[in-house]
Amino acid sequence: MTPRLETPRLLLLPLAQADAPAIQRLFPRWEIVRYLNPRVPWPYPSDGAEVFVRDIGLPAIERGDEWLWSLRLRTAPDTLIGLIHLLAPKDAEMDNRGFWIDPTHQGQGLMTEAADAATDFWFNTLGFASLRTSKAVPNVGSSRITQKQGMRCVALTERDYVGGRFATEIWEITRAEWNAAKARTG
Repeated sequence: MTPRLETPRLLLLPLAQADAPAIQRLFPRWEIVRYLNPRVPWPYPSDGAEVFVRDIGLPAIERGDEWLWSLRLRTAPDTLIGLIHLLAPKDAEMDNRGFWIDPTHQGQGLMTEAADAATDFWFNTLGFASLRTSKAVPNVGSSRITQKQGMRCVALTERDYVGGRFATEIWEITRAEWNAAKARTG
């Protein structure tokens, strides 16, 4: 199951069906979906969030395949501002983490906080040996988060996204690297 996590400024609450209306209001924006997996329907349907939460997100949590959190400011715990999720590895090429945040909350370090909490859960609660994620090269903000976490680029390829085909960097970090970096920063 997905536990509640906290950071200095955020609450990461387990995804719930009640989150669908807020997701539907925030998510269908080009600046959010452009660099996401092409499985995300675009244009986003009017029931897209409801279907995602009910038919994809919650069943994946129940199976133990994914851990999904809604992101909320501690100062506004009733307001969803984004999502972050972890995916159990099915193969070596698979991404293990994805996220999005309302553009009005970007550039404040909030997603770095959320990514740090989720990454620490991945390694130190779930016990996985490595975490891998891919980033479209033009998605500079997202790549900065992976760099801040001490991840290293291990491959360059091309992948399809909602916004088309882009050069893609594959980033990775091991549990030992994560814990060593965390120990250095205190």
